[in-house]
Amino acid sequence: MTITDFFDARLFMSATITLIVIMDPPGTVPVFLSLTGRKSVAFRAKAARQAVLVSLLVISLFAVAGQAILSYLGIGIPALQGAGGLLLLLIALQLLTGKTGGEAEAASDDVNVALVPLGTPLLAGPGAIAATIVFVRQADGHVGAYAALALSIVTVHFVLYLCMRYSGVVIRLIKESGITLLAKIAGLLLAAIAVELVANSVKGFIAGT
Repeated sequence: MTITDFFDARLFMSATITLIVIMDPPGTVPVFLSLTGRKSVAFRAKAARQAVLVSLLVISLFAVAGQAILSYLGIGIPALQGAGGLLLLLIALQLLTGKTGGEAEAASDDVNVALVPLGTPLLAGPGAIAATIVFVRQADGHVGAYAALALSIVTVHFVLYLCMRYSGVVIRLIKESGITLLAKIAGLLLAAIAVELVANSVKGFIAGT
């Protein structure tokens, strides 16, 4: 027996790097702050924890039964990309238009932003889900490969948590006006990500026909 029978270091490195690039921990900070920057420190800490747990749950679910779920529902990756893109586009428009007061502010108390859009589809988005399913296929039933993939998923989410949990340092530097500016920038970035997801979805549907 070799060490790869217990732990596949090569798959661990490959999966970790790929998921970090796709999920982009530093890139989540502007969006996280634009949604929670005006809340208390306790709220931000709770939101960071919940967002990571939601993302970890979704990614783990698709790692275990992703292919079966998509096959059973007749859903392809392009459909996931399109749905995720449209959802992110709605959030982006809210950030860009500044409609975060009054009723929208009250709604944000009822609907936890840590669940949507932070947990999914921003963190556990179509790209991360698709990559996870691909890596599960690569594991091909080897226990060491599955262990490496599981550790990789946990490691990436730990990095995500650290980036969001300690984003308060940024708030102390940019103040209230900076948060407003950051919300506009985050909205623009989210809109670009959303358009890219929808474009990839269309390409996927065309390629599949």
